[in-house]
Amino acid sequence: MNLTLRVWRQANRHEPGHFEEYYLRDLNPNMSFLEMLDVLNEQLTREGREPVAFDHDCREGICGSCGLVINGEPHGPGYRVTTCQTYLRAFRDGDTITVEPFRAAAFPLIKDLVVDRSAFDRIMQAGGFISVNAGSAPDANAILIPKDVADKAMDAAQCIGCGACVAACKNASAMLFVAAKVSHLNLLPQGQPEKTRRTLAMVQQMDAEGFGACTVTGSCEAACPKGISLNFIAKLNRDYLSALLLGK
Repeated sequence: MNLTLRVWRQANRHEPGHFEEYYLRDLNPNMSFLEMLDVLNEQLTREGREPVAFDHDCREGICGSCGLVINGEPHGPGYRVTTCQTYLRAFRDGDTITVEPFRAAAFPLIKDLVVDRSAFDRIMQAGGFISVNAGSAPDANAILIPKDVADKAMDAAQCIGCGACVAACKNASAMLFVAAKVSHLNLLPQGQPEKTRRTLAMVQQMDAEGFGACTVTGSCEAACPKGISLNFIAKLNRDYLSALLLGK
């Protein structure tokens, strides 16, 4: 399999960037997209050229660090998969593939395809936790949780914080990410004592980071590798309004 890659190269956020074309030959269609980038970097290294910087870690669709925009789609053409789960068999022999970083003001570029997503970390630090006394683990049945509530909380907890929702949104909104993280805890009994403070703090931090407003186009849900539902944004809006009315 032969492919042409148009890869975004940029030394840092202060320098202008540009696309560079690379030609790769005799690729295995069963390679993942990241394995192909490994092959490209080996080729560049042998030629004495600067390898392409890109983020990766688990390569199992769990960590959320491998986000790339492939032919204009966050994570590529696959349905509910991350970049590391995108395989070359999703493309045709001879294709030209354009590879870019996630683009958002709140995700400043570090180098090439690597962006700084620490804004998500600061949102989590603002309220994405529960305060409990340390000690022995409580009995599993000490706090009963209805199955439908547990299922919804687990659906929200699937969010891996990859940022595809931000990259897909025309406003670079982080509402789907924040909604998932807030709802995960707000739905459970353990999250109720800090529900109001958590909701206000995380939304305020999201705004402070410079993410755009949500206009509910649905592009975030479509791009999310875990299929986080827009319903969680509706829940976040309800929780936020209630928190404002409580005045805490």
